[in-house]
Amino acid sequence: MSKVAVVYYSGYGHTKVIAENFAQEIQADLIEVDSQGNITEQEWQTLDQSDAIVFGAPTYMASTPWQFKKFADDSSKRWFTRAWQDKIFGGFTNSGSMNGDKQMTLIQMQALASQHGGIWVSLGILPSNTKAATSNDINYMGSFAGAMVQSPADASTHEIPQGGLDTVRAYAKRIQTITDRFVG
Repeated sequence: MSKVAVVYYSGYGHTKVIAENFAQEIQADLIEVDSQGNITEQEWQTLDQSDAIVFGAPTYMASTPWQFKKFADDSSKRWFTRAWQDKIFGGFTNSGSMNGDKQMTLIQMQALASQHGGIWVSLGILPSNTKAATSNDINYMGSFAGAMVQSPADASTHEIPQGGLDTVRAYAKRIQTITDRFVG
């Protein structure tokens, strides 16, 4: 089985819960960007040795938080040596708003993966876009580029809509399956 790593930043804990759900679904390595935008040298090595890297971050003001951006900037050493060339990549984001310009965050993650010479995996799940659909349905956000989750601003980390968590778990399985095809 291929090796997948999830590297994420979480400001209020919601994205951490989402990252944990993703990682638990496929036994992926979980790497948390700290409050200063750093990860350890051992964690950099884990990313280097992974077959797939999944980015996770909340959407703040139509972008990733500065801590995730610092991590992205620090990955330039890997960019220069092409250490992540041809790896599989994916990403997920979360915000309090229904839209909140989450698509901008996924595009930012996708561009980072592309700069590294990576192969981006889309969500691959049709949206739940019927009148009867609720936030407990899979891909309620109607995303295609990666997984989007909406956690109401006044919700605790235990109140993330089930549909968002189910979407992230389904995306984890998709990334694992595609990565296995590439490295198998």
